[in-house]
Amino acid sequence: MSFPDNPVLVEVHRSGFLESVHRGSLVVLDASGAVVHAVGAVDVPTLPRSSNKPVQATAYLDAGWVPRSTEELAIAAGSHSGEPGHVELALSMLAAAGLAEHDLGCPAALPSDEREKATWLVEGRTPARSAMNCSGKHAAMLSACVAAGWPTQGYLDRAHPLQQAIEARLGEAGGEPVSAVVVDGCGAPQHALSVTALARGVLSLVQAEPGTAGRAVADAVRAHPWLVAGTGKDDTLLMGAVPGLLVKGGADGVHVAALPGAGAVALKLDDGGDRGRMPALCAGLARLGVPAQLLAPFAVLPVSGGDGVVGEVRAAV
Repeated sequence: MSFPDNPVLVEVHRSGFLESVHRGSLVVLDASGAVVHAVGAVDVPTLPRSSNKPVQATAYLDAGWVPRSTEELAIAAGSHSGEPGHVELALSMLAAAGLAEHDLGCPAALPSDEREKATWLVEGRTPARSAMNCSGKHAAMLSACVAAGWPTQGYLDRAHPLQQAIEARLGEAGGEPVSAVVVDGCGAPQHALSVTALARGVLSLVQAEPGTAGRAVADAVRAHPWLVAGTGKDDTLLMGAVPGLLVKGGADGVHVAALPGAGAVALKLDDGGDRGRMPALCAGLARLGVPAQLLAPFAVLPVSGGDGVVGEVRAAV
């Protein structure tokens, strides 16, 4: 496939000079799921990466997994930073299912939280599967397999019943079939969908009725944003700033957010970078009526020069 020729979503200004731009696609849906604003190739399949985790988590519940707490459900839908509370929760989920860290199929990693990573290095600790940012998802996948009576061996194979259920669920929630399946960074199958389908899927969670799997995931994620991301992370801070908002980022420049009664925003930056995601996401959220004062800390990022700030990263007009 050829990469779409997308417009500029974000600009980087240094001392009044346009230094860099970030191109991509962005869609805004209203509360009914109708497209009210679209920029770029919003119907072309892309890889949502970890932005799909909240929708994937509903498949674990449908398989029969009963989390012992909303914290377990939140980390199942999250990309944590490997802080002690994250690692301990993932390990306790495995133990509750009669499993252990070696059962995880995600690769070993150091914590992504910089302070925690430094602590590990000073202590001479080596990378661990439980510290990998997807270990909560993998612990939940394994827990779902145990609950459903499916084998835990090979749980990351696309043909495994769990992965088949996840693939079907993503297509159903997004309103379009999965167009490709690849291997994600954590080793699990990753499913190609358009940013419009990504937005529809996450919107379906916050709009779901109480007592449903979708609503349970949405409520858990919003109640425990630290378990979804970590200390100082954009998703943690933005969910704390905007009441009722569900936010989930993914690798390679993907982000999605949904607000009940308002709608959803999803985007993909062509360069796969992180710098432009928050300004673009906030521009979309502003179209949903989120107050500017709540978005202000995230909408414009400073550009440093010498000992001061000489520019900004902001959404393109």
